[in-house]
Formats: sequence, structure tokens, C-alpha cells
Amino acid sequence: MRSSRRRRLLVPVLLCALAVFASVATDATGEDDGSGAGSGISAQVANLYEDAALAAQQYEAGRQEADVQRARAERAETLLDRQRREIAVLHEDLGRIARAQYRDGGGLPVAAQLVLADTPDALMRGQHIFSQANLALANSLGKNRRAEARLAADESKASAAWQALEQRKNELATLKATIDQKLEEARGRLQGEANASVAAGSCRGAVRLDQPQTAFTQPWVAPVETYQLSAGFGSGGERWVNRHTGQDFAVPIGTPVRAVGAGRVVSVACGGPFGIAIVIQHGDGYCTQYAHLAAVTVDEGEQVRTGQWIGQSGTTGNSTGPHLHFEVRVTPEAGSAVDPVPWLAARGVPVG
Repeated sequence: MRSSRRRRLLVPVLLCALAVFASVATDATGEDDGSGAGSGISAQVANLYEDAALAAQQYEAGRQEADVQRARAERAETLLDRQRREIAVLHEDLGRIARAQYRDGGGLPVAAQLVLADTPDALMRGQHIFSQANLALANSLGKNRRAEARLAADESKASAAWQALEQRKNELATLKATIDQKLEEARGRLQGEANASVAAGSCRGAVRLDQPQTAFTQPWVAPVETYQLSAGFGSGGERWVNRHTGQDFAVPIGTPVRAVGAGRVVSVACGGPFGIAIVIQHGDGYCTQYAHLAAVTVDEGEQVRTGQWIGQSGTTGNSTGPHLHFEVRVTPEAGSAVDPVPWLAARGVPVG
């Protein structure tokens, strides 16, 4: 019983958070309209990623707010329990009044005492007792009815709100499944186009996506925002001739890939073991490579800024699954790689 009553104040907060999530999710399920500079499957994947991330942030914010409300829910639960105890006391009072009527009358009802009164004084005393008893009984009955009505109304509202929340959660689960399905289909199409480009040995050219409204204050950032580290620098494996020359970031197909720092794009390639890959030369002379991409959003010779989207992750080239191969080189060419993890850490970007 305690857990069911605790839901009362959590319901409005969760409903607000879920409503916001539903609004974003509904927008995210729409097909790309092909307008603007960022049309096509790459833009659709990017938009779905952004909408899903925004929805997740808003839902998490609502969940945290609901956690804050738990203390208020506990207080509301205490008040509801007090209300029930007061009703129980009223029931006891009604019983006491009924017992007192018989006890004061020597076991006879008050009405019988009036009929059997021998003197006017006894009749007056009987009338007074009868009036007082009726008044007390009426007051207790009225108070009991009002308390029970308030309790029933409160419990009815809580039950209705919880049912609405459950229904809304089911609706949002369906919407989320729709987004996931659309995103998975779009990833497949994006990777298919990338594979066709690699097979033809001809890059499709830059896909111009709408850049996120971000203003990085630090000069360096991680190449992807959310990730899991997989193969590290210098690790062995049958897919490499010698040792692994970079750091792999496990991310789904279509994940936006960022320039770790400002620089100039010196190479955009779409063949060989790296598949679709970009090399950027930075002001300090070092170069960074971003490989196994599904799409690029920059051209050779283009100047890029810190955190700018330069492509989308994929699994082209010598790759067993979706990930970003990130490499740091002393020169733009392969064979001059250094360990990217301490290189990033030295620039204020710890990864792990």
C-alpha cells in the first residue's frame, strides 16, 4: 500500500517529462524533406541522432526532477495515512456514542426513557440527553462522511493519474521503438552508399550537414561525444600487418565525428584498409586521421574548427564492425603514428 500511495506526486512530474520526450520523438520520426544544404540519408541519420540525444536528455532531466519530488511524495503519503487514521477515530467515536446512549439509560434506548419518564424533571433530562446524543451523532456522521469523501476523491485522482502515466509510458515506448527502427534503417542505407563508394574507388564528396550550435572554449576535444574504447594503440591482431596504429572508438554507424582541433583538411580518401578516411593537419604540426567512415562533410583544403562535424562513423575498409579509427601522426602519411590517448590527455582531453 505504501508504494501505491507514493506515486501521487511523482505522477505530474513524470507526465511532464514524458510529454516533452513524446514531442521530440514524434518530430524525430518524420522523414527528411530534402530541403536545405543537409538533405539526404546522411542528414536524416544526423537529425535522428540529435533528436534521440535531446529526448534522452529531457527524459533524464524529468527523471532527476522526479527523484527530487520523492521527499514531497513521502510527506503526501504521511498526510494520507493521517487522513485514514482520522476516519478510523471517527468510526470509534460513533461506536462510543452508541454505547453511551445505552449505558446512560441503564440499558434502555433514550427514546424509551422519554416514554417511561415519571416526572417533568425526568422528561426534561431525557429530552436534553436525547438532543445532545443526536447532535453528537449527527456531527460525527457528517464529519465522517466528509472525510471519507475527501479520501475517496484523493485516491480516485491518484489512481486516474497513474493509469494515464502508464498509458503515456506505453505510447512513448512505441514511439521510441519507431525511432530506433527508422535509425537502424537509415544507418543501413548510409553504410550501403558508403560501401558502394569504396567499391567504386570514388568518394561521393562532402555532405553538408547543419552543424550543431556549440561553442567550444577549449582548443581540443574528443573525436566523438559518446563512445566506448576498443582496440588501443600498439595492440596486436590478425587484421593488422604489424601493430594497431590508432585508438578505436566503438560507436554506431552514423555517429557524428568531430575535428579534435582546428586545422586544414589535407586528405579525403575512400579506398584501402582505412576505407573512407580524413586527415587533418593542425597548427602544431601534428595530423589526425579519422577512418572507416560512412560519410564525410568536408573537402580537401577546407579549414575546420574545433568540434566541427567532419564526417559520420561507419565500418568501411578493413573493419569488423562500426567504429571510428582515430590516429595521430607526425606527418600526414601513414607510418608516423603516435599513441593518441596520451596525446589527447596532454591537450586536456582524457579519454577512457
